[in-house]
Amino acid sequence: MHLSPLRFDIVSLFPDFFSSPLSSGLVGKALERNIASVHITNPRDFTTDKHHKVDDIPYGGGVGMVMKPEPIFAANESLPQLPRREVILMTPQGQTMDQALFKSLSTDYDQLVLICGHYEGVDERVLNLVTREVSLGDFVLTCGEIPALTLLNGVIRLRPGTVGKVDSLKYESFESPLLDYPQYTRPAQFREWRVPEVLMSGNHGAIAQWRRQQQIERTQVRRPDLYSKWKHGGSSSWVASIFHTHRVCWAIAMRMR
Repeated sequence: MHLSPLRFDIVSLFPDFFSSPLSSGLVGKALERNIASVHITNPRDFTTDKHHKVDDIPYGGGVGMVMKPEPIFAANESLPQLPRREVILMTPQGQTMDQALFKSLSTDYDQLVLICGHYEGVDERVLNLVTREVSLGDFVLTCGEIPALTLLNGVIRLRPGTVGKVDSLKYESFESPLLDYPQYTRPAQFREWRVPEVLMSGNHGAIAQWRRQQQIERTQVRRPDLYSKWKHGGSSSWVASIFHTHRVCWAIAMRMR
């Protein structure tokens, strides 16, 4: 099924922040191939005072400045409105990003508007135009551009045509409750570290089982929360997962001959 290009509109006081990331790597190639498009709008361009002021002191007192609502509303209202549209405010108070969110945003929408906050945040009335609040994690950054770029990257890489080998998206961390297994490439011996013998054995069933066991052990140690979720709900898919991993191992082995 052919998907129309996903349109990103980024409302940001610092458009230059995105110049290099959007012209590099897989994201840059995806934009060149019209898999997605990115348009940046500066709310400062919609100010009406001679100083182009986008922030002001908070009512009730407090430290720092708050982004004014008028330029943000005007910037948003200047944008086209596609049928399936989500207006996302990047804020530490929002829903934490995860793979499930990226999947939904990559397929369920035609347009994503990302509002990047600054200073002490945005005027609360901006939430009247926002349909979703999203956070990078439980910490505070100096700007909303970093989480916006993270979301953009995570969503675009899931769009058909961005990643050449589609199977690589199916067998990575967070596509299931388990983390990814360890990866090795040539040389077989590097200093005192050697590639596990099973990976060079040609026994695809043994390789699949080894990788699955590594996923379980790695998840248990590094992410006990995910391990618990898998143990209580996802372990029944063991056989199907082994089959799929076996198939991928066979394909990789054929390419390396």
